[in-house]
Amino acid sequence: MLDYNALAAVSAVIREGSFEGGARKLNITASAVSQRVRGYEDRLGALLIVRGQPCRPTELGQVLVTHLDKVHLLEAEIPHLSHMSGLLFQPDVTLRIAVNADSLATWFPGAISRFATEAGICLDLLVEDETCTADRLRSGEVTAAVTAQTEPVPGCRSVQLGTMQYVACATPDFMARYFSAGGSAAEFKDAPCICFDRDDGLEARWLHALHKADLSRRIHYIPSTHGFLDFTLKSVGWGLQPLALVDRYLSQGDLIEIIPGHRLDVDLYWIIPRVKSKLLNDLTLHLKNECAQHSWLGYFDTSRQRSM
Repeated sequence: MLDYNALAAVSAVIREGSFEGGARKLNITASAVSQRVRGYEDRLGALLIVRGQPCRPTELGQVLVTHLDKVHLLEAEIPHLSHMSGLLFQPDVTLRIAVNADSLATWFPGAISRFATEAGICLDLLVEDETCTADRLRSGEVTAAVTAQTEPVPGCRSVQLGTMQYVACATPDFMARYFSAGGSAAEFKDAPCICFDRDDGLEARWLHALHKADLSRRIHYIPSTHGFLDFTLKSVGWGLQPLALVDRYLSQGDLIEIIPGHRLDVDLYWIIPRVKSKLLNDLTLHLKNECAQHSWLGYFDTSRQRSM
């Protein structure tokens, strides 16, 4: 039998990153958390946590924490299934979700906030590149993910939410300095580029589709959606921006689309485990409806929605 009190301590340490943080989460002393974790490790004959800054799970530790997350989801179903649900304790549920930074800066908060409030759940968001969020689900670090990855995740189902549209743009000053010829392949070799991080392949994909060319060696890495936009507005470089975020800057003339009409569409999917969970099913339906009702005025296309 699994010791769920001990597992709660293991989970708290891993999620909070330290024994002190885990203690605050559980409202007990750090010494008590340490005793529970070490005692459970002794009984299992294996380490569950790699001590450090931050503390990280071992492979077994991650498996057990993922199992505990699923148990909490199942426990949340009990009040809904019981005729005496009003008398039953409603368990606290925290959903750990991997989401890409551009979604977090545009459509995602509006789409999920009302559900989180009405369902009484807490959100624990892990921000990752849209091409990597599903990997967090595969590793068991999160319960759900917004991703651009199309590869199936074992034990999970995927629902297409819509398509985000990206625009390659720069300031008028930057355009005059680097793209006076209209954005030729030679000009892109010299023009500094802005990327979100080293996992960000949007600019490379866009440029390869346009000129079959590689990015300039002059690349700025700005791992923040709003920071990315701020640096673009300061004429530091050119980059791909979510149309939902920069439409007003384009309308005002603060930014110019480098190659008008040559845009990049990124399909986004919502991936959740195949477990019997009314909470996850309701959230999935809610997100699909929100994306369908608020199609970002053309910036976020839901016309090609499909389930996988």
